[in-house]
Amino acid sequence: MEHTRLGRTGLQVSRLCLGTMTFGLQCDEPTSVSILDRAADGGITFLDTADVYPLGGTPETTGRTEEIVGRWLKGRRDRFVLATKCFGRTGPARWDQGNSRKHILDAVDASLRRLQTDYIDLYQLHGPDPSTPIDETLKALDDLVRWGKVRYVGCSNFLAYQLARAIGRSEALGIVCFESVQPRYNLLFREIERELLPLCLEDGVGVIPYNPIAGGLLTGKHSPGAPPEGTRFTLGTAGGRYQDRYWHEGMFDTVEAIRPIAAEADMSMAQLAIAWVMAHPAITAPIIGASRPAQLDDTLAAAQRPLPPEIKRKLDDLTNVYRQGDHDR
Repeated sequence: MEHTRLGRTGLQVSRLCLGTMTFGLQCDEPTSVSILDRAADGGITFLDTADVYPLGGTPETTGRTEEIVGRWLKGRRDRFVLATKCFGRTGPARWDQGNSRKHILDAVDASLRRLQTDYIDLYQLHGPDPSTPIDETLKALDDLVRWGKVRYVGCSNFLAYQLARAIGRSEALGIVCFESVQPRYNLLFREIERELLPLCLEDGVGVIPYNPIAGGLLTGKHSPGAPPEGTRFTLGTAGGRYQDRYWHEGMFDTVEAIRPIAAEADMSMAQLAIAWVMAHPAITAPIIGASRPAQLDDTLAAAQRPLPPEIKRKLDDLTNVYRQGDHDR
């Protein structure tokens, strides 16, 4: 597995990152452990989780994913780069969410306990919080780095202007700066190409995109109609969100148009989709997921097969309509 620097830092991460948001709900713990084992065998050394996972769960399941990852990491913590996130609701109190100093300091300690570690390599804000001054948030993150609880900080689901403002405030205050951003990005959702990716290239911010296969739609295994049970599109409270994103006639039509391009490239649909994301020069490591270990065999292969330039051009031209359409939604 190839490794690369996380943005402008000296930290080396694998070119694929294993996402764990289904561990503890869609995947029970033995299956989750098998997926982690398969990813490690395939050379993945970069793991991403969050304090609110498993995605689509209930308040009772919040934190279960970190617990599973923590138990698996025991005895091999130094072999992996571990990323987690805070922002979402983790308790009943009004302050059990957001990016206030109180919540960040409470959340990181809770994550450290669940993960059974004394440090987090990359601590990310899961989303922006307009109710908290960005200076307050950044100063709390700076303290975590100075105290040794966190090595690097990043963000997720930030728009370009929000990331640019945060970087500017960090520079003005002389404190820790976001080293990465985690946006949604795939052949069916290209909005970030307009402003976010150029900003990241210019400022040296690492990009760790999620949903590279659009929740599974870009595997080509789904058909219009009711989503099949047990998939991302029916996963607890998150299923509706994934249907809203991708379960539309036009997107199914585009998937069918991509199919002959995958055949021309002699790649599976999933490999093609992930290789296309990896081909953008701003991308550090796409986040890949799985509901069973065998699914990783297909996606791991994408890291070994660079996308031919002519295939990338065809995919760019085919899906450009979605990049234009995203601007209007």
